[in-house]
Amino acid sequence: MPVTIKDVANRANVSPSTVSRVISDNSRISDATKERVRAAMAELNYQPNLIARSLTNQTTHTIGLLLPGSDSDLLLNPFFVQAMRGISAYAKKKGYYILFTHAEIEEDEVDVLTDLVGSKWVDGIILTTVKDNDKRIAFLQEKKHPFVVIGRPDDEKLTYWVDNDNVNAMFDVVDMLIKKGKKTIGFIGGSHEFKVTKYRLLGYLKALKSNGIDMDLNLIYEKDYTEEAAYEATMDILGYKQPDAIVTTDDLIAFGVQRALHEKNLDQVSLVGFNNTLLSQYKTPSITSVDINAEKLGMFASKLLISQIEKEAIETNNYIINTKLVERDSTK
Repeated sequence: MPVTIKDVANRANVSPSTVSRVISDNSRISDATKERVRAAMAELNYQPNLIARSLTNQTTHTIGLLLPGSDSDLLLNPFFVQAMRGISAYAKKKGYYILFTHAEIEEDEVDVLTDLVGSKWVDGIILTTVKDNDKRIAFLQEKKHPFVVIGRPDDEKLTYWVDNDNVNAMFDVVDMLIKKGKKTIGFIGGSHEFKVTKYRLLGYLKALKSNGIDMDLNLIYEKDYTEEAAYEATMDILGYKQPDAIVTTDDLIAFGVQRALHEKNLDQVSLVGFNNTLLSQYKTPSITSVDINAEKLGMFASKLLISQIEKEAIETNNYIINTKLVERDSTK
């Protein structure tokens, strides 16, 4: 005969409702009681019926994660893998599962969100990118569905979000290169529709201005977040003039830049990426990159979302995660 929640309650000498609250990790239950109940569950080999819990509580203990891209390039960008690691680690600790999905264009993403919210498959949603006039954010706000975005939204006060200080992070990169004697510095970023591109471009422009260097639009490119698009942009820049350095908004972009520089025997051109992905240190030369703590971004996004879902007191609606420049051979 299967073990029931009442059996666990009797063994732990608590009420069935207390066992239920321990299973959902309710903050009102003391640690001592949680330990006693969990010990009883282990002794009896009790496994909670998640489907029954969902029907009773009208919750799924599942977080929806919306990723950009197609089936073929879904996880090519290591940033999303790193962020997912942080999201999953915190969610698992709190007893939540992850359901991830994707779409290539914003209209399709809104359709995906409509299905997720309407079907009640998930208790909350994490958006891994932010755009100008973001239709996905507007939809979730209208539906009053718990959500968090990784990135800085248009309305910073009404949205829960986590991000880096991308303006200052790129400012520091470009300022460092200028102090090394680099005057002609190219910029290659992802699409301008993404907020992260805009903020890192702003940091680049501020650093040029701060050091008395005029902006040259022929050195600035905003392309897709792909290695091939970055390769083509680099070739365009090299057709115009040879820069002293090129900064990028993502390591995946930096990989395409490096391939173009290597083909032209220009490995001496300084190169900087963002995200400090594992592969950047194994390139030849190894690539200097800004560590944005992607795993920590994911962890705090998960924390903010679960706090909303469980209606906990939340001290802040956003977290700014520190960055660190990791210098390697590409700028030495």
